[in-house]
Amino acid sequence: MCNCTWFMVALVLLQAVTTLLAVAPEECPTNVPENERRDCHSDPGSTEESCWERDCTWCESNDVNVPWCFYNTDPAPYGDCPTYQHPKDRVDCHPDSGSTQPSCESRGCLWCETAYEGAPWCFYSEGVAPEPIMEGYRVDCLMDQAGGESLCRERGCYYDSSNRDGVPWCYFPPDDRGYRIVGEVQDMYFGHRIDLRRDHDYTLFGGDVDEIRIDIEMQTDERLHVKIYDPNNIRFEVPHQMPRNNNKASNPLYQIQYSNDPIFTLNVTRTDNGRMIWDTSIGGLVYEDQYLQLATKLGSEEIYGFGEHEHHSFRHDIGFRTHGMYSRDQPPVENGNLYGVYPYYMSIEEDFNAHGVLLLNSNAQDVTLQPGPAITYRTIGGVLDYWIFLGPTPENVAEQLSEAVGRTFMPPYWSMGFQLSRYGYNHIDVVKETVNRVLAYDIPLDVQFGDIDYMDRYMDFTYDKVNYAGLPEYVNELKTEEGIHYIIILDPCIANSEPAGTYPPYDEGSRLGVWVNDTNGIPVVGKVWPPEGVVFPDYTNPTCNEWWVKQCLDFKEVINYDGLWIDMNEPASFVTGSLDGCDYNKWNNPPYHPNIFGNVLADKTLCPDFVHFAGKHYDIHSLYGLSEGPPSLAAARAATGKRSIVISRSTYPGSSQHVGHWLGDNYSQWNNMHFSIIGMLEMNLFGMPYVGADICGFINDAQYEMCLRWHQLGAFYPFSRNHNGLGYREQDPGAWDDSFGYNVRDILYVRYTLIPYLYTLFHQSHTKGSTVVRPLMHEFITDRETHTTDRQFLWGASLMISPVLDQGATSVRAYFPDDRWYDYYTGNEVSERGSYVTLNAPSDYIPLHVRGGYIMPTQEPARSTVYSRVLPLGVIVALDDNDSAAGKIFWDDGDSIDTYENGEFFTADFSASSGELQGVITHDGYRGVDSLVWGTVRVLGVATSVTSVSVNGAAHYDYSYNEQTQELVINNMDANMNVNLNVSWS
Repeated sequence: MCNCTWFMVALVLLQAVTTLLAVAPEECPTNVPENERRDCHSDPGSTEESCWERDCTWCESNDVNVPWCFYNTDPAPYGDCPTYQHPKDRVDCHPDSGSTQPSCESRGCLWCETAYEGAPWCFYSEGVAPEPIMEGYRVDCLMDQAGGESLCRERGCYYDSSNRDGVPWCYFPPDDRGYRIVGEVQDMYFGHRIDLRRDHDYTLFGGDVDEIRIDIEMQTDERLHVKIYDPNNIRFEVPHQMPRNNNKASNPLYQIQYSNDPIFTLNVTRTDNGRMIWDTSIGGLVYEDQYLQLATKLGSEEIYGFGEHEHHSFRHDIGFRTHGMYSRDQPPVENGNLYGVYPYYMSIEEDFNAHGVLLLNSNAQDVTLQPGPAITYRTIGGVLDYWIFLGPTPENVAEQLSEAVGRTFMPPYWSMGFQLSRYGYNHIDVVKETVNRVLAYDIPLDVQFGDIDYMDRYMDFTYDKVNYAGLPEYVNELKTEEGIHYIIILDPCIANSEPAGTYPPYDEGSRLGVWVNDTNGIPVVGKVWPPEGVVFPDYTNPTCNEWWVKQCLDFKEVINYDGLWIDMNEPASFVTGSLDGCDYNKWNNPPYHPNIFGNVLADKTLCPDFVHFAGKHYDIHSLYGLSEGPPSLAAARAATGKRSIVISRSTYPGSSQHVGHWLGDNYSQWNNMHFSIIGMLEMNLFGMPYVGADICGFINDAQYEMCLRWHQLGAFYPFSRNHNGLGYREQDPGAWDDSFGYNVRDILYVRYTLIPYLYTLFHQSHTKGSTVVRPLMHEFITDRETHTTDRQFLWGASLMISPVLDQGATSVRAYFPDDRWYDYYTGNEVSERGSYVTLNAPSDYIPLHVRGGYIMPTQEPARSTVYSRVLPLGVIVALDDNDSAAGKIFWDDGDSIDTYENGEFFTADFSASSGELQGVITHDGYRGVDSLVWGTVRVLGVATSVTSVSVNGAAHYDYSYNEQTQELVINNMDANMNVNLNVSWS
């Protein structure tokens, strides 16, 4: 028998508790039923004491879902609040000053006044703040427009202050402003088609497109095309022949994901590692008649590209920096939109892969680089047409972009030489004096330019028969006696004020109707260089192209030019719009003005509502230079019967199929030398390798030291030209003193020695899209130090140039990535690797270094390429850690059209190892090599003494070996170029 005393005690206690709970509701000082109680203490830790402090009622319940602390009236005693949340529980939704009910509600929060001290009137309805939007990902909803919080609220955007510079206070909510999928995603032969419908009623500028479509073309394993457009209305698209595909890629480097919760977002990642390439989940997709916006997250902070601008570092600052793009006659200045438009960037990912993104849109636009990292695109027309290139190396990305927009033209060999120009010679005798003093120092010179002062009153297709009397004869003399070519400038503005029948370019153009017209079909009259009005050729009109070619052919009969220089083709005008101004309409005054110079789009150019054959100037403007390129190259080739060349100021992706480019009207300042390197690197990213800056600067007087250093740098511009402006001191290399002249001669002889290598690089760019001038990063991508190196650069993979860029400096702090490097001049190997080295650089010296593992073709230099091309060639062999090296040479007549396409060329592959150099002919389609020989071989890094050399099996005795520098030089080999080369040493 058990002892049950404990049980009886427990039973008594249980009955007591049950009785207490049962009567508790009857003791509550309120008649509010339990199922209607409104919680007055939703935050944890409530007690009877804390409940009464809130003027609420405390009454326990045996139902766990019934609050014990509750309001004793219904509604709650706090005015007309749309919530029973107690003021003490509120979480402030407007901690910044100036809150109002409209501004509060624009944030999606509740507004309710209260007398409780410290309790916010604007608060989150759920009692907790939502997940914060990182400031670096905020997509600006005001775009620097006036209106502040009130306009922000009207647009349905969030408003929240920030202490960080550049962070927008008004920004798009990332998850409830955009589009949603309509129907099913369609699987197409090219990829996917997605139809979307706008899911909100807010507007920015009006003209919202309610239904849009996205075509996702999986074009190749490395290239993805995403086009966002209006399927119900025709909008302007860049009329560029981009590639199309018949089948989607089978093994793409990318994966595509999309979400419709709560709005549509698109995500592109790498297949192999899942890293982000493109992610629109930060919101802000807007598609209106004159305003299109898309924002994307980035997987890395390393962004390069966008142009054309004067950037002060190659790698971009992403601290809310906005870059406008709209072609403009604008001397380079930081943050200014310049001559060309390149809505393209390359990004280096965290694991050192690279990708590129091109927005194929020509309307006025801007991009904001954000520290998220992210990019916000804004454009005022066209469609959102994105091309994504997956690399994975930076060079792969450059090649893929070039494949899409078109490979670069192959420049003539003579255009590799040094070139001379000036605006303001003003008399043929000055030109003669300039050329003669340059040649007196034996300075190589291949091209003399004629700027607009050679013209009669600045009119195209004329020359000044007073100040430039004898110019046609002098041009022929330069060509036949000095091997110097002549290039003329042409502006896209034709004088319209000459008497009828006296100026054929205008008379014939008017008869054919080739001008840009106003909205009434009347040719637009602007003001440029000619003394009175001008009209503007419409190069999108096929008839205009025929007219242009004919004018160039006719003028070739007057001046025997070799190439064309097309300037002012943004197009530029000295008045706003036209001599009659512009009408006030939506085209000339769009609701959003991108971050570009000028208060109106017509500033220094034509009215946007003017009419071209291909559309309105509103859409065509930034394509003007692109459209002038093809007929200009066709004209130059038709006139000369040779490959010729065209140099253009305004460019766009794809322009390099027809033209080269100079970096514009720069300044005679030390910092502009550095900026020119960045400009060259960017243009090579854009697929425009034939590029250079005006040596010594265009604007202001050049100074002796700066001009000398600039010639050293400019000797390694692909387009190497000294050019300066009207009224400034003469700055050609013969205009200073003997020391200056001879120093420039010496460094240009280095360039001319290396032209076969440079020409081969251009062949590789022409055929596969590789860069010519190359950042160190492209070759040493895993070395993060190279990612910000922009005071040095490479020719191809193997020649590093480290110029002096600072006044008074006699040394250079150069970075040497982890590889073998040799001094170009002495052959000495650099002992340090993966580190900075201070190099001596006296005034007559620019540091050059050859990279181990590479072979570069060379040639004995002469005063022009006409003379150097017949001299013996050679190679520089730089051995790597395995005592091996490799390289190539491309050779043709340097002047004929499409020699590669027609098989009329010579190529050879070089390899070196184990004390032997071989040159194996891989294509033998050019008979000009039959008269050429291999002369000199330099082998760098030969560790053991050399006592014997053989050339093509025969002993050769004209050689030297320097034990200190470990350089072997083999001279006068006299080995025929048209047979395989074999050189050995031991």
